[in-house]
Amino acid sequence: MLNPVRLDQEKIEIALKIARQQPYLPFSLHIYNSVNSTNKTLWELLQNGAPSGTVVIARQQSAGRGQRGNQWVSEIGGLYISTAIAIDLAATNSYQLTFATAWGIARQLQKCNIPVGIKWANDLILNKRKLGGILTETKISGSTINRVVIGVGINWSNPVPETGINLESWQSLNNITCIPDLENLATQALLGIESGIECLLEEGVDVLLPRYTDLLTNIGDSLYLENSQGTVIGVTSSGCLHVRMENSESKSVKTPDFYLQPGTISLGYSNFSN
Repeated sequence: MLNPVRLDQEKIEIALKIARQQPYLPFSLHIYNSVNSTNKTLWELLQNGAPSGTVVIARQQSAGRGQRGNQWVSEIGGLYISTAIAIDLAATNSYQLTFATAWGIARQLQKCNIPVGIKWANDLILNKRKLGGILTETKISGSTINRVVIGVGINWSNPVPETGINLESWQSLNNITCIPDLENLATQALLGIESGIECLLEEGVDVLLPRYTDLLTNIGDSLYLENSQGTVIGVTSSGCLHVRMENSESKSVKTPDFYLQPGTISLGYSNFSN
C-alpha cells in the first residue's frame, strides 16, 4: 500500500484556487509520501478509471525515471509530480508537450523572481545547474496522442550532484523567499504545466516555440559533431536543435547544418558556475 500524506494537500488546493481565476485543467490531487514512480502510479490510477486532470505528487520515488531510460534519483525533499491530460495531438508532435511544460514551469518560476532557463530539450536550469527535468509519456491511437502523462521532478531541499542545484539552498544564498515551502513549489509547477499546455493547445506551436527558444540556455553553445565544430542557433518547428557548422577549409565546400532530434544527444553540464 502507498502511504499518503506528508505534503499538505489542502494548502496546495487553496493556493491553486486563489491563483486560477479561470482554470484550464481540472486538477485532482493524489499525494503520497513515497511511490516507485509518480508517472507509473498515475498510469495505474488512469487504468482504474481516474479522469484527465488527475495529479500524483510524492516526496520520494524509489524508481524514478528520466529521459532515455535514465534513473532519476528521487530522495526525500524533492518535488516529484505527474499530471494526466486528455489531448488530441499528432504523434509526431509529442515533443511539443515537453516544450510546453518546460516553458510553462520556467516562466512561472520567473514570475516568482527565480531566473530559471531551459536546457534543450527538457531540463530546467538555474545558475547553469540542473534544477529539474521533465518526462512525457503518451498513449497513442492510430497516429494520434489521446492521453499524456507529464512527469516533473524539481530539486527543493534534496541532495544534488555537483551539476545540480536545489531551490531552497539557492534562495537561502540569495536571501530570497519567493517560494517558502514544498507546497508552494508544487502549486507553481502545476500552474506552469497548465499555462504551457494552454499556450500549446489554444495558441499553437508557432506561438509556443519562440517563447521556449527565448528561455533556451544553449543558444551560442559550441558542439563537436562528426569531428567538426558547430554553434547552436535555435530550435526548428519540428523540435530539432539547429546547429550551424563551421565551413570546411575548402571554401568551395559548405558544411551542412545539423538538426538533432530530441533524445538523440545529451548536451551535458560541463560548463557550470557557482
